[in-house]
Amino acid sequence: MSLDHITPARLTALATTRLPAVILIGLLLIYALLGLFARDPWKTDDVVGLATMMSASAQGGWAWLFPHIGHTALAQASPLPAWIGAAAITIFGGITGPIIAARLATLALVLMAAFALWYASYLAGRRAEAQPLALPFGGEPKEAQYGRLLADMSVLFLIATVGILLHTHETSAAPAILACQALAILGVIRLPDKPWQGTVMLTLAIAGSFLSAGAASGLPLWVAAAIIMLPNSPLSPRRLHVFIALVSAVTLVAFWWLTVYWVNPVWASEWWFWNKPDWQFSLDALRITDWRDLPWFLWPTWPLALLALWNWRKQALAPHVWVPGVFALSQLINILFMSNAREIDYLALAVPCAMLAAFSVPTLRRAVVNTLDWFALMVFSVACATVWLGWVTQQTGWPRALAGNIARQTVGYESIISWGAVAMALVISAAWVGAMIWRLRFHPKFAWRGALLSAMGLTGTWVLLVLLWLPTVDYVRSYRPMAQEIGQTLERVALDTLASPCIQSRGLTLGPRASLYVFEGIEITRDERCSLIIQQTTTERLQQGLAGFDRNARVLWTGSRGADRFDRYRVLQTIPPANP
Repeated sequence: MSLDHITPARLTALATTRLPAVILIGLLLIYALLGLFARDPWKTDDVVGLATMMSASAQGGWAWLFPHIGHTALAQASPLPAWIGAAAITIFGGITGPIIAARLATLALVLMAAFALWYASYLAGRRAEAQPLALPFGGEPKEAQYGRLLADMSVLFLIATVGILLHTHETSAAPAILACQALAILGVIRLPDKPWQGTVMLTLAIAGSFLSAGAASGLPLWVAAAIIMLPNSPLSPRRLHVFIALVSAVTLVAFWWLTVYWVNPVWASEWWFWNKPDWQFSLDALRITDWRDLPWFLWPTWPLALLALWNWRKQALAPHVWVPGVFALSQLINILFMSNAREIDYLALAVPCAMLAAFSVPTLRRAVVNTLDWFALMVFSVACATVWLGWVTQQTGWPRALAGNIARQTVGYESIISWGAVAMALVISAAWVGAMIWRLRFHPKFAWRGALLSAMGLTGTWVLLVLLWLPTVDYVRSYRPMAQEIGQTLERVALDTLASPCIQSRGLTLGPRASLYVFEGIEITRDERCSLIIQQTTTERLQQGLAGFDRNARVLWTGSRGADRFDRYRVLQTIPPANP
């Protein structure tokens, strides 16, 4: 049977009319840039990642080899995000400041992930196995035209993935995980044509994934690459190159870890404790893993990815199905047996699902494609309207029930209207209305319209949130005001004692600890001889007299982060025992 008779893809050249590059690039830049700058680092991963980057750039030495906050090693973190962010701070920090410079690294990783996914989909889409059915009288798309369509849609679907939105705007491991996942898929797709180029990409991707989030991120990539070279797979002729990539990646990670172990064996052991595989091979693991969040995290790509696997089942070993399918399956099994899967573990599914979603579109019936359009129009129209309703409620206090709920979440916040931001929000809303009119009135036949509407809808909702709600979210999620008050308290102590204060902590979690370093340069030590203590406790414990230090310390300051209704922070100064 010829290839033309078994392919499920059916498209005309008109349907594959190229999406203008300015639209794709502009949408990607708006998505990546808005919300990345002009705000404080947020708790917890965002500010902790930034603290390790700033520490490596400022402290130098071993802080470059393994992550630190100030002079204190942080075993929970992995080095690659800190290296990339610290390099950006070192290069651009003198011009932009460290926070903006670190976010330039985040921007570069997000753009790298998008480009690697675009190129992987383009190369896979040009292969003979992926081509659509040849029409009796011609009119089917050319290979390059068809490949560009699939590449554009894969990036649009990645932008439209709901769960990665916040993570792609953080100075954390998340952007690095996305970039490594996309680079790994590109490396494997590249193996048939340029094997050594693909080998280098795959090596760097697997090693980088291990160095971004430990075994939870790196091991699924390693296993997927090993499965891809099985004897009956289409890439089995390149199994030597895959084997070299697997060995090289492990060698690079082992070299780093052994170097760290030679310098600081305690930190190296603790890093392995935090980053080793965390699996439970039992039915309990299925109940513990919170699967309710995963469908929303991967919306709208996962249903389309499943349709792609089903519709292309007769060509399951074709690279455009086999490669993203194996990468997605490997990560899904990894999540399945995790005792406590988190959103950062879901991230690795976003790239292969976006690629599979793009390859599903040429196989879908017209009714299904129209359903995708209508769903995007309805959901994101409601989302945009909700953003506006919440903002109007915050300003006017009506309706009262909703206003009361918002007030409870933002205790102490005084809203200020920025009319420039409101004007820009109106422009964005008008653009979304224009997209709706374009779809409903002109009935475009382009295959990319559903992916474009989904990406525009999510990006538009995000931009409205940034323009209308960013000051409120900053107030709720930033530790800057609290850090400044603690810094002022410590400055008064330093003036009284004429010495730099030595500070230890009790119960202080990573978020506030990193924020103190980022905003005020305050370092916490483990020296229990320090007379100053920063304590994290709760309102309830303070009211019940259970917070401690009621006899042997003076309270210098008590406060909280913005609208936090539960946690309370105190600066204490221990009182030396009186001489008998």
